[in-house]
Amino acid sequence: MTVRVAVDALGGDHAPDEVVAGAVAAASETLVPVLFGPAGLDAHGLELVACSETIGMGEKPAEAVRGKPDSSLVRAVGAVGAGEVDAVVSAGNTGATLAASLLHVRRLPGVHRPGIAIVIPSRRGPTVLIDAGANADARPEHLVQFAHMGVVFAQELLEVSEPVVRLLSIGEEPEKGNQLTLEAHALLAEADLRFEGNTEGRSLLEREADVVVCDGFTGNVALKTLEGTIRSVLGALRDEVSASRRARFGGLLARPAARRLRARLDPDTYGGGYLLGLRGLVVIAHGSSSRTAIANATRMAARGVEHRLVERLAARLPTERREPADVPGETPDRS
Repeated sequence: MTVRVAVDALGGDHAPDEVVAGAVAAASETLVPVLFGPAGLDAHGLELVACSETIGMGEKPAEAVRGKPDSSLVRAVGAVGAGEVDAVVSAGNTGATLAASLLHVRRLPGVHRPGIAIVIPSRRGPTVLIDAGANADARPEHLVQFAHMGVVFAQELLEVSEPVVRLLSIGEEPEKGNQLTLEAHALLAEADLRFEGNTEGRSLLEREADVVVCDGFTGNVALKTLEGTIRSVLGALRDEVSASRRARFGGLLARPAARRLRARLDPDTYGGGYLLGLRGLVVIAHGSSSRTAIANATRMAARGVEHRLVERLAARLPTERREPADVPGETPDRS
């Protein structure tokens, strides 16, 4: 099976050089990255779809998507909706990626809101965090649907047979939290899920659950806090082992363990997250993505296609009444 993945060459802080390098690194006999970027871009042998516009990280998503139809981001996402590629990866403007996806790929039947599912490398194995930033505002029923989508993700890609679901809150007790979490807790307890109550932010790296559900504002703050803390700790460790001759000698002995720890905790290892709930596969990469992160995000997109993640979500999500308005500009929550 050959998987074609559209890659937004102009998305991210280090585009296009790091994005192109990452796409080249991910290419294989079964994975074919297709770059979307300006004419004349050195694609290093990859297929290039020429685009005349780009969407900046600070632009208003709905306006940018409507006003720049020939941008690399919109064209790459549109290629998924048109069936020209199997998946898309972008490290560009997250809100614009969401708006373009709602316009060109569209939601699965019955899905209220798409949610970003991120894999957190906890100490005892990976945990799915959803929503990690697509919906700054959400309702309790949205969180229940995020939980169902996270369960399918955990089952299909992480091979967890009966995923445990928890709700991210400020305390483990059911009565802890704001109005959203209190109402979501009650709905999750009644849902057909293996729901085991609340979890706190301090436990995200301990794997108290296979799926942790929250609104996009909370999830994005938690995710960026974790990523910043991990990078700071790994950087401090690197500085300490090079501080003196004795420390350097100890560092040599600990280097294999340190490399394994870095490989497990580094956000670049996973590269990005799936925007679940759409009719096609969209992967949102970090805005600061390196070539390693882009390569891993592209491979992640291919794995989602190979595991038929979209089709399995469509088949297994509980059917509910769908909310109106798929059109960007009518969707107020974005990251």
